[in-house]
Amino acid sequence: MSYPSRPVLEVLPQFRGDLKNGYNPFQVERFDTFVAAEYTAGRSLREIGELTGRTQTAVRRSLDRTGTPRRGRGARPLR
Repeated sequence: MSYPSRPVLEVLPQFRGDLKNGYNPFQVERFDTFVAAEYTAGRSLREIGELTGRTQTAVRRSLDRTGTPRRGRGARPLR
């Protein structure tokens, strides 16, 4: 059984280069705000990680920092 391939999302311009120079409070706040909004809108941890150039673990930590409730495990059902 083969699975359909999915496109890899590109890192958004506002997040390119953030990791090269270390973090500053502005970058962390911008990242946390983006993550909370996108996750609440329905994006997955993987998708947000790809869009920001971060790992899923970094995205989870961001959700914890902002107090954003996480969804249950598993992929969304196909429609």
